[in-house]
Amino acid sequence: MLFNSFEFIVFFIIVTLFYFLLPHRARWVLLLAASCIFYMAWNPWLIILIAFTIAVNYFASIAISVSRGKRRKKRYLIAAMVINFSLLFVFKYLGFMNSTMLALFDNWPVEAVNIILPMGISFYTFQAAAYTIDVYRGDIKAERHFGIFMLFIMFFPQLVAGPIERSKNLLPQFYEKHRFDFERAVSGVRIMLWGFFKKIVIADRVAIAVNTVFNSAGSYSGLYLVLASVMFCFQIYCDFSGYSDIARGCARVLGFRLMDNFQNPYLAKSIKEYWRRWHISLSTWFMDYIYIPLGGNREGTAKKYRNLMITFLVSGLWHGANWTFVIWGALHGFYQVFGQMTYGFRKKIKKAMHVDGTPAMNLISMIITFALVAFGFILFRANTISDAVYIIKNLTADMDLWLTRQYFYEVITGMGLNLFEMAVCLSAILFLFISEALCGERSVYDVVESKNMAVRLIFYIVTAVFILAAGVYYEAGAFIYFQF
Repeated sequence: MLFNSFEFIVFFIIVTLFYFLLPHRARWVLLLAASCIFYMAWNPWLIILIAFTIAVNYFASIAISVSRGKRRKKRYLIAAMVINFSLLFVFKYLGFMNSTMLALFDNWPVEAVNIILPMGISFYTFQAAAYTIDVYRGDIKAERHFGIFMLFIMFFPQLVAGPIERSKNLLPQFYEKHRFDFERAVSGVRIMLWGFFKKIVIADRVAIAVNTVFNSAGSYSGLYLVLASVMFCFQIYCDFSGYSDIARGCARVLGFRLMDNFQNPYLAKSIKEYWRRWHISLSTWFMDYIYIPLGGNREGTAKKYRNLMITFLVSGLWHGANWTFVIWGALHGFYQVFGQMTYGFRKKIKKAMHVDGTPAMNLISMIITFALVAFGFILFRANTISDAVYIIKNLTADMDLWLTRQYFYEVITGMGLNLFEMAVCLSAILFLFISEALCGERSVYDVVESKNMAVRLIFYIVTAVFILAAGVYYEAGAFIYFQF
């Protein structure tokens, strides 16, 4: 069931109505049933897989909590992790591994492995694994209520594309008594509104132009590839952060608080800062469960850089079973290592030139960071490595024509969108960028809500007009991160 569908709107209204009509002790049953319906709307049989994952982590965490010896606790933890990530490997990476073997060995016996990728398997696997690790570490107590634990893993607003919630934040909220609060419900709807603006006004329309170019990359060159690459940055950001906003808004209407998953990442002045602002729930997951256990920055500079590279390689593989994602992760690992290696030198140069911290230098840093991110996203979006290589090689083709009116018009109208649709895209992106630039690291919603009524009214009217007049409704697009 897609957030950007009429079915979901009806579904959510009905769930909300019954949630506040039922007594507190019965609400978890309603939410669990609603979460099952939400997930089964895509493929009913795959509910068995998520139920198995839930059972494994529930019983493993109970066993860990009642065991006395550390060795025994560790055995239960290892068993749970092996099962968790074996399932993830089979459903997400087995076909990738097999195709790699086919490419390497002429006599490889298996022709093809076609397995359905369960929606959101990476998200709920990581959430369940983090919970069990936290129990092992003693950070939380094992949840004894099986139904509540199921709900923690399956809570429908964040089930299939995050944010990847931590047990410390979300689990206790299922025991809280939520009364209907009109102001809170309105605030939740406003967050959803901003998410819908990102998704159906920007992401779904920009996707047409991006897919036109990237799905036939060899037919394009020069400004076509540059513009498509930049537009993909806004497509994936608006698609994913839009989902997170809708999820947060849905949860808030019901009385739940989900973490803010994005903090205006394209305003970052370095790659390190970018990863503090982008997909925060995943970035902190990798920090807490991979980077720090590897040793973090505690064992010297060389090992810190090694740990960063490993973490980002795993991040790339998490995003998809394709070598393009692995290389993308390695590239961001290189960005991080190179940035930290040269930080002191760059700082001295800027201070010597008296530009450190100036608005002009900050702007230049943001532009450079965005360019590096956009370059990396070519690998992320390209269908194959050969497509990515072609795109990178041909980014600067026909530069002598870029500023000519005829060529520019041909590019703007030759990417699957007419002139009006392209103007809508660019104006919506400009509205988004100005809104975020004025808010800094704070969310647009929080800043707007702190302003007077006139500012709030203008902002929400503009957003609503964009959604009603320029939203893509005829082909509701699935969210990009559903595939991860």
